[in-house]
Amino acid sequence: QVQLVESGGGLAQPGGSLRLSCAASGFTFSSYTMSWARQAPGKGLEWVSTIYSDGSDTYYADSVKGRFTISRDNAKNTLLLQMNSLQPEDTALYYCGRGLRPPYVYRGQGTQVTVSS
Repeated sequence: QVQLVESGGGLAQPGGSLRLSCAASGFTFSSYTMSWARQAPGKGLEWVSTIYSDGSDTYYADSVKGRFTISRDNAKNTLLLQMNSLQPEDTALYYCGRGLRPPYVYRGQGTQVTVSS
């Protein structure tokens, strides 16, 4: 069955960095567009970034453009999100999902990112 497992979240100071990973299994990872989304406390699910199946195209929400970088390793069935210059408003539960925009039929359980001094 399709499984997506996020990791790499934690506590970061403003201006700091974190790198999120999403391990995929149960499907041909290299054939699918993949995305990251996040949900802050009391808010809806917000799309963050998307990468095409072969990594040729990437897209970012305006709120993270220039600070976050999405990438993938198709040989390792892994989706990545490098987050730099983190701000308190980046605090959220981060999900990887299969597809372009939420809601995703398949998504992981999420990894918590907290940005605080």
